Amino acid sequence: MTEDWRVDRVDEIRSLIKQAEPDVVEQIKWRTKSNPDGVPAFSLAGLICTVEKYKGKVKVNFAKGSSVKDPDHLFNASLEAPVGRSIDLREDDELDADAFTALICEAVKVNRK
Repeated sequence: MTEDWRVDRVDEIRSLIKQAEPDVVEQIKWRTKSNPDGVPAFSLAGLICTVEKYKGKVKVNFAKGSSVKDPDHLFNASLEAPVGRSIDLREDDELDADAFTALICEAVKVNRK
């Protein structure tokens, strides 16, 4: 585990996304002085999600989350947003890998409609 748990969490999420959809394209966007590493953005037939590090959490923002079926109720943030939905993960939160990869596949289905 690295000193910053968020780096490991982003790596875990990246791995799960690529496991779910091997053809996904990752780009680093929105590099700023305060965030020189930028924001990983994952696309396949359109933007799937971004993964951002905040103080105390990692946030996975699904671009079209309101249209994505979430039977395992992973979305826990931005639940009232008109289009997007998010998953906020804190250091000790468990991420159900199977449910997350299913959510990624569902998001790609939404993009392909």
